[in-house]
Amino acid sequence: MNDTRIRLLQEDDWNELVTLEELAYAASGLSEGEAALRSRHRASPSTCFVLEHTGGFGGYLLALPYPLFRCPDLSLAEEGEDGAVQGSNLHLHDLVIAERVRGRGLAHRMHQHLEEAGRAASCRTLSLVAVHGSQTLWSSLGYRTRTEIGLPASYGPEAVYMVKSLESAGPSRLSGLVPEPKQAAADVSAPNVALRSRPATGALSFFLAFQNATRGSG
Repeated sequence: MNDTRIRLLQEDDWNELVTLEELAYAASGLSEGEAALRSRHRASPSTCFVLEHTGGFGGYLLALPYPLFRCPDLSLAEEGEDGAVQGSNLHLHDLVIAERVRGRGLAHRMHQHLEEAGRAASCRTLSLVAVHGSQTLWSSLGYRTRTEIGLPASYGPEAVYMVKSLESAGPSRLSGLVPEPKQAAADVSAPNVALRSRPATGALSFFLAFQNATRGSG
């Protein structure tokens, strides 16, 4: 894929990122706005990425360190500007792939890039919030549902918290690598491939994109 690269998010990317985020989430009420999105980036610039494809903006991924069994509230911006990856859990907050580059395995590639970044930062787990019925997709990628974890109301009533271990182990050992919570944490429409931690999708669009990836279309 010489015409494709994944790089760190830069200031010049924000107009296209915000436009793509609105297309992915406004119809379902999950769009959070530029101020909140920027706050996620400020919290961890080294784990927020842009996909460039044939010289154009093809998508983005936002991730930030977050305590295990907790997640950002879509209605609130992050407080502080830490800027460094700290803690053992990396939260996949948002991943959106534009329609024009769907079906090339690029969402899968960005997720792999995040796994590598997490391991490089000595993170032990990845987490996300699955919405729009996307739990099956994430389960196929090694995530486990944690239905006992309470979520902010901004994700909607059917959202589910999920966790994946980044440590080397077969599926039979996975449960031992992800600790049990002490208590519950609190409380696209289809032109885009989108998941929101909200990794969320346009769930059907994102599922089909990962199917294409496994068929070797990338």
